[in-house]
Amino acid sequence: MSDHHHPHDHAHEHVHHHAHHVVPCHSSVDAPHTVLLVGHGSRETSGNDEIERFAQQWRSQRPHWHIEVCFIEFSDATMSVGLNRAAEHAKQQSVPAAQTVHVVPLILNAAGHVKMDIPQAIAGARLRHPGVQFAYAPHLSACDEILTVLRRRLRKAMNELDMPDPTNTGVVLLGRGSSDRQANGDMAKMARWIMEETDHELVDLAFTGITHPRLEKVVQRQVLLGMKQVVVLPYYLFTGTLVQRIDRQVEHLRSQYPTVRFACTQYFGFEKEIFALLEKRVTELQDPQHAMPCDGCKYRQFAQDNGMGGHHHDNGHTHHHHDHAHDHQHDHAHDHAHPHPVGVPA
Repeated sequence: MSDHHHPHDHAHEHVHHHAHHVVPCHSSVDAPHTVLLVGHGSRETSGNDEIERFAQQWRSQRPHWHIEVCFIEFSDATMSVGLNRAAEHAKQQSVPAAQTVHVVPLILNAAGHVKMDIPQAIAGARLRHPGVQFAYAPHLSACDEILTVLRRRLRKAMNELDMPDPTNTGVVLLGRGSSDRQANGDMAKMARWIMEETDHELVDLAFTGITHPRLEKVVQRQVLLGMKQVVVLPYYLFTGTLVQRIDRQVEHLRSQYPTVRFACTQYFGFEKEIFALLEKRVTELQDPQHAMPCDGCKYRQFAQDNGMGGHHHDNGHTHHHHDHAHDHQHDHAHDHAHPHPVGVPA
């Protein structure tokens, strides 16, 4: 998000109304903070339970922070519920740092939920709680901390394979697909970083849905190129229906390619780097320049008004059954060099 500090290279100015809602204060991790952790939500209840356990671990690490949890979908703890709870707590605080609700997405990539749904929910909360400040943090994103986790996972997988030659061991970074090119691009960046930092000559990208290529196709290509081992690195924080599907897919691949050895690593939401990243997001929010650009974005509002995304999963139903086939088309790159949806005034 460092690009946010650079001047815009296009004539129209990007108006961020959230700057008026954030009260800067020079505090640290030792100051009391009111935090709302936003998880994606899963049809598999064990996935939501893991996020609750994650939040409990974070509370034990930062007992002076008030940490609430909510989910974008598939939970009774909707974003509206979480925002209301956090706002009510903030109203009762006398310390300035705790009077702002820090909304922190526990999400790897910025697609429709991060760019549209969460800001829309925050906008509603501001109307319901006009005396409360809300600050929206960026998602976790592709960064060195995530790379450290992936490299550690890869080393463990290579150990399980008895340390084969990395030059004939393919790597597949497997994540949730999106119709948002920036979200897919962040994963592509992580795949390239893995190649840069290791001796693996073939590091490919695959997706579990929405877009291509899929895991089976990538493995087929790697085997044709002579890979004798394949390491699958799921790019997921917590368990869920898609993670369970990956395990089944790898088992099928083992049967399909009996002469190729496979290793599949685990999701990584409980790694220490994830906690550190979230704390970094909270403390950086004391400077409004670090707030998420989509908060108060006039293009998000235009897209919402014209039926181009930003729908709520909060409308009284807790099981919004979809497989993200409608992933929102909102190419709002956070370097602000985003193409505008058709019909958006430039």
